Amino acid sequence: MQITQLNLPDRMIDLGVGQPAISLLPLEAMKTAAEHRLSQRDPSPLQYGTEQGNGYFRQALAQFLSQGFYTSVDPDELFITAGATYGLDLICTYFAQPGDTIFVEEPTYFLALHIFADRRLNIVSLPVDQNGLIIEALEEKLAEHRPAFVYTVPTFHNPSSVTLSAPRRERLAGLSEEHKFLIVADEVYHLLAYTVTPPPPLKTYDRGETVLSLGSFSKILAPGLRLGWIHAARPLLKRLTRSGLLLSSGGLNPFTSSLVLSTLELGLQDDHLRFLKNTYRHRSAVLSDALQEFLPPATTFSEPQGGFFIWLSLPAGMDTGKLRQVARPKNVNFQPGVNFSSRQGLQNCMRLCFVYYGSEDLREGVRRLAGVLP
Repeated sequence: MQITQLNLPDRMIDLGVGQPAISLLPLEAMKTAAEHRLSQRDPSPLQYGTEQGNGYFRQALAQFLSQGFYTSVDPDELFITAGATYGLDLICTYFAQPGDTIFVEEPTYFLALHIFADRRLNIVSLPVDQNGLIIEALEEKLAEHRPAFVYTVPTFHNPSSVTLSAPRRERLAGLSEEHKFLIVADEVYHLLAYTVTPPPPLKTYDRGETVLSLGSFSKILAPGLRLGWIHAARPLLKRLTRSGLLLSSGGLNPFTSSLVLSTLELGLQDDHLRFLKNTYRHRSAVLSDALQEFLPPATTFSEPQGGFFIWLSLPAGMDTGKLRQVARPKNVNFQPGVNFSSRQGLQNCMRLCFVYYGSEDLREGVRRLAGVLP
């Protein structure tokens, strides 16, 4: 029986899909992990669990992250979540109030915008360039607003794939301390570096206990695990662990945490991450080469150095939302740029993803895309 992951028409190549193919999911590794964990004859993972997350799991996760981040991570500064999206919603719940102003990048992760809308937060957008969030623009807006937090995707940005430079990280952390706002750093792609080593995570630059960093096993192991973490100073985490939600329900995903603990202990997570990086590095190069080969020179993009995405810019005046209506009947799809804008801009841009399809489909998808461009 053939198992499909998405309900797509048979011939459709959807370059807008932002998730791994089902063939890349570590079924055998998770089977091994489950057998290892259940052979311990320890029923405690079936209990509610502690609010911050199992201590043994946080210890193993801290060791794994310390190796990947090239900087020490304290297990007591980790809070286990049911995925990065759930963590972001928790932060909005406990660190902001309806009507508060927050700053986001332009473009930004489009589904985060839905969470902010659900929480009735007022959004002020800030531009980015090839070095990430433009700090001078942030300083200008700080003269006008007092944000509850700045939401940023600092490493291998979704959707633009750019990375915030080390000097800008330092300055952003300093401004957060000076102006008393939080930084919510969505760093789920940080461990997916292909051609460069990015600067350390934003938590490394935190001097004023203002940074909450989101991580997730969705990008490095399997999305269906719904398991992630928040990395932050202990006083910030106390606001979460003392919440009514956690006091009532206990820790988030204790059983899944126990299985992932085995992937860490057995080296399965390390093996799978190496596999993903090798696979995605190749697919990124294939998509970049195809774009250079088939698309006209007026379209521009930067080759990604990590993450999932390529951000493609078409000539000013083009509308990728309308172009999408032409592309779909030709069996190619993408995410239009307006989805990533908090102010209905970026209409001449689109996001393409290289992790779902293999080389042949990536090249064919670009051929089809070239065929619908004017």
